[in-house]
Amino acid sequence: MRNLHAKILVLGGGFGGLSFCRHFSHPGAEITVVDRTNHHLFQPLLYQVAMAGLSAPDIAQPIRSILAHKPGLTVIMDEAVAVDLPARQVNCHKNTFPFDYLVLALGGVTSYFGHPEWETFAPGLKTIDDALRIRRNVLLAFEQAETEVDPRRLSSLMTIVVIGGGPTGVELAGACAELAHRVLCKDFDHIDPSRARIILIEASDRILSHLPPDLSDSARAQLEGLGVLVRIKSPVRSITHGRIELASGEVIEAENILWAAGIMAHPLTRKLGVETDRVGRLKVLPDLSLPGYPQVFAIGDMVSLQQENGKPVPGVAPAAMQMARHVARLISDDLDLGRGRSPRPPFRYVDKGTLATIGRSKGVALFGKIKLHGYLAWIGWLLIHLLFLIGFRNRVSVLVSWTYSYLTYRLGARLITGMPAPDPGNPSAKPGS
Repeated sequence: MRNLHAKILVLGGGFGGLSFCRHFSHPGAEITVVDRTNHHLFQPLLYQVAMAGLSAPDIAQPIRSILAHKPGLTVIMDEAVAVDLPARQVNCHKNTFPFDYLVLALGGVTSYFGHPEWETFAPGLKTIDDALRIRRNVLLAFEQAETEVDPRRLSSLMTIVVIGGGPTGVELAGACAELAHRVLCKDFDHIDPSRARIILIEASDRILSHLPPDLSDSARAQLEGLGVLVRIKSPVRSITHGRIELASGEVIEAENILWAAGIMAHPLTRKLGVETDRVGRLKVLPDLSLPGYPQVFAIGDMVSLQQENGKPVPGVAPAAMQMARHVARLISDDLDLGRGRSPRPPFRYVDKGTLATIGRSKGVALFGKIKLHGYLAWIGWLLIHLLFLIGFRNRVSVLVSWTYSYLTYRLGARLITGMPAPDPGNPSAKPGS
């Protein structure tokens, strides 16, 4: 007999969770989406917000608005804290949700490789709050540099260090260089932001190590062309306020230290009682279900799954969206007695290419055997990211903002906001200290 009241619970409103909701359709099921925020965030463009290229609303949209026309769907703003798999129940801060099917799409969090204390001094970039914090700190450093007379302190204020040579680090370093060297240089009277130091630190022997060596070399050359100092084979030993010590013993003083070096699965994965890999990703079965729990699926960054070629499915948005569509088909088949498939078909990832942007009109891209450098790679990156943006307003807004910035080198989001109120007991304290 067909289950007419199947409760499907989706944890996470990112690419995976939203794609599942948009592709799943069955009259005998109701969906509840739970996310700790009320918005879907287009994370690949967070660095643009951090570097004042875009405003936060350009890359985010309310989940309720995105799914408003989906029948049989409820959106709840809450955060899961525990999952009882045998009892088919999820406990959140404010609510408890039973489920017939569970889709885990919680994504990843920043990893500091066993040094959580570094987070205080080197913020990561995973949320809008992170981006706004970075933007405030970077812009504030230049404002403070305008009146600084101590040469050592001035050098620190005008130094930005990005740790991690993956796509996020490369994109962030390139955007930092363009902000300082080509935009802010027109805004100040007593300092020359074009002389600011932007340093990209990578522990391995090349940046963008997931790409072929020639594309890595191209990316490095393009970054250096923007004035970025690229330091490879430079593991970090310690980070304190305004200070980095490398494994070589070298010390770099920088007011802004940005972390783009690591990611791990959502901490909830380690509480499920199932096997995970070293960074907490769930080792799922080929159909994306958890071993022993055929009604529980995991998708996106929190999944560890080997492809047929032996390579892991990458933790990128296209993979999460493909996983979501696969799980949507499987659950729909399960609910249609007589049409469900046993055994279930395995998930197969289709690699549609890899891209990274490097500042204004620069980048690298790999589509199968096709390699792109510079402007063509940037155009491909731009078009693909606009395609993935959720909502027509966002696409138009981002395109207009980018076009304006491209033609004028003027960034319209250079506002320092979120400053703490002055301390009446310490009137001499500097803002933001």
